[in-house]
Amino acid sequence: MSYIKENLNDVLKDIENACIKANRNKEDIVLIGVTKTVDIPIMEEAIKNGIKHVGENKVQELVKKYEIIGNKVKWHLIGTLQTNKVKYIIDKVDMIHSLDRLSLCKEIDKRAKSINKVVDCLVQVNISKEESKHGIYKEDAVEFIKNISNNFKNIKIKGLMTMAPYVDNPEDARIYFRELKDLSNEIKKLNLENVYMDYLSMGMSNDFKIAIEEGSNMVRIGTSIFGKRNYMK
Repeated sequence: MSYIKENLNDVLKDIENACIKANRNKEDIVLIGVTKTVDIPIMEEAIKNGIKHVGENKVQELVKKYEIIGNKVKWHLIGTLQTNKVKYIIDKVDMIHSLDRLSLCKEIDKRAKSINKVVDCLVQVNISKEESKHGIYKEDAVEFIKNISNNFKNIKIKGLMTMAPYVDNPEDARIYFRELKDLSNEIKKLNLENVYMDYLSMGMSNDFKIAIEEGSNMVRIGTSIFGKRNYMK
């Protein structure tokens, strides 16, 4: 599995180069290894080689892996979260990236309160308004976040997340990353209680270098580290 180390080094070099280009500090970038369908031994190899954050799309998979790996890493739920699955991960995840509706806020808040925890969350914004993607629209984000700030004390908003459209030329994704950065700045100025624009989770294997140039400090990388996978598993 030496390819994991090599791939990881390549990704870290790309992150460093993007930071140099944008006059940013590479230490400010959080690298999340997206481990969807990745088997435990390969995950452990990645952890051994420096991966400190892992992202899972599915609750069932996260729970299964958490039982073996535990708190060796910080766990991120990056996929769509069904309300009835919150109870399974509320005590395990360090951050939820896909906050996009009030029903989900209510459930997270209720479950978090029951274990005396404040859960770090990112609001997912569908910046490109693609029907195939989840998330709230940009124009609804401020009211949504104000609502969370006023009503859900066991949720701490730590920033925003988006998925840019998949494009052949990553440059074409730049406009979407820039829009999310602008939205983040707008929300930050509101100084809302329990709302911090600490993180911009944007950029995946195809476009993370452009995302970093536009302000991302949390990138979600799967294919470039673990290779192409069979998602039908």
